[in-house]
Amino acid sequence: MNDQYLLRSTSVAARKLGGEMMVMSAIDSGLFSLNPIATAIWEAADGVTPLREIVERKICPEYDVEPAIALADARSLVDELAKRGILTVSDQPMAAGARA
Repeated sequence: MNDQYLLRSTSVAARKLGGEMMVMSAIDSGLFSLNPIATAIWEAADGVTPLREIVERKICPEYDVEPAIALADARSLVDELAKRGILTVSDQPMAAGARA
């Protein structure tokens, strides 16, 4: 499967509380609590770092999980966050101006 590049949406307000990120969508005022793994992915979503690299560098060392399993779980999580407008996902790197 191709690399996925993630970019945090600018249509959200976010604040980190402890190890979790609270994200509120400006689109529908939905409030989401991201667990520590989702928070690590969201914080690393800079538009140029592929999800595979985020998982290998941030998730696998911290949570002692196999890269293939972690990547499959991360892809499911990213799909859900993208559906909710929290992340923009592309198969190409994105510039900051491409934010949703």
